[in-house]
Amino acid sequence: MKLLTQSQIDQLLENGRVNAAHIGKDGKTEDFKPVVKLFCPWTDAVWLISELNPDDPDLAFGLCDLGFGCPELGDVRLSELESVTGPMGLKVERDLQFTANATLSEYAAEAQRIGAIVA
Repeated sequence: MKLLTQSQIDQLLENGRVNAAHIGKDGKTEDFKPVVKLFCPWTDAVWLISELNPDDPDLAFGLCDLGFGCPELGDVRLSELESVTGPMGLKVERDLQFTANATLSEYAAEAQRIGAIVA
């Protein structure tokens, strides 16, 4: 399975363009809902991704939780996630059932409060 669908890539890039324009103008970015949830099926690692950098579409921004109790907002390279291989050849997967019901900062506040992403 591909990590992202074309429609997800398009939405993530649009969100990235919007926030790049805001950063260039007044520095106040929009708080988007995550577009996609990625996870490691063999660990507790989870990523909620809300945008892609329009100048470097391999660079994603979102809420990252490596499963150590310290979720944080930041950047992650999609190529790095795609290169990870776990036991028996498992790969990072996209949660096909995920639909965001909160903004990224709302997920982040809850994740920091309890020490893990709950989505």
